[in-house]
Amino acid sequence: MWGVKSPLDADGWRRVFGALALTSALSVAVLGVAQLQAHAEVAAADPIDASMRTCLARSDMSSTAGQVQCMDNARIGWKAALDGAWQQLQAKLPQAQRKPWEKSQASWLASRDVEKQLLAAVFATTHGSMYVLAEADMQLQPVRDRALALRSALARISAGGGDPPRRPRACTADAQCEHAMFDLNRYYRRLQSKMPARSRPTLARAQKAWTAYLDATTPVIDEGSRIDIIGARVATLKRLSETVGNN
Repeated sequence: MWGVKSPLDADGWRRVFGALALTSALSVAVLGVAQLQAHAEVAAADPIDASMRTCLARSDMSSTAGQVQCMDNARIGWKAALDGAWQQLQAKLPQAQRKPWEKSQASWLASRDVEKQLLAAVFATTHGSMYVLAEADMQLQPVRDRALALRSALARISAGGGDPPRRPRACTADAQCEHAMFDLNRYYRRLQSKMPARSRPTLARAQKAWTAYLDATTPVIDEGSRIDIIGARVATLKRLSETVGNN
């Protein structure tokens, strides 16, 4: 569908690898303070992230349940930040941008609801405490990403950037987007082949909902932000394809 994949240039995939590194770092951070410090170089200097790192490093939170609680607390914190940024953004959006942004937000919420079902289906095929931690991490990361995206849009509009960003070109006219979608489709097929047959419809629904979110959001973002969204999805599908069925 997408043709032969060419090597991605470093700048083009900087955001993709950033999303993957952050997702991976969160799950390995529970193994020790040294890894937490490495993760700190990737994560933004945000109080929610700092609080989570402190929580993960506490000796009284070293159990699996404690580590999950740290990540759940961070997810709740990022959800509150997301809701706050959304309310502020709504108040400042020019009239012409309100409906597109409302469609984007509604599509994101719908996608997250179906994604929870996909995560449950994948991690039901695994055994071991490390996968309990990984699932908590994967529940957290998309909420953090969306909160940061809304904050960025709010900052742009607050700084006087009332006009919407230049609409991205069609993905087939953007080499970075085309390469990213090639990888996305590859990891989707890999995950689909490894999922139990009864769970494959859940995967299809989740991917359909994510695609609707991407389509609804593209009109209000630029090409770099589109790569951020696709890159995060590539990281998610890759990680799930490497996780399903593990013991």
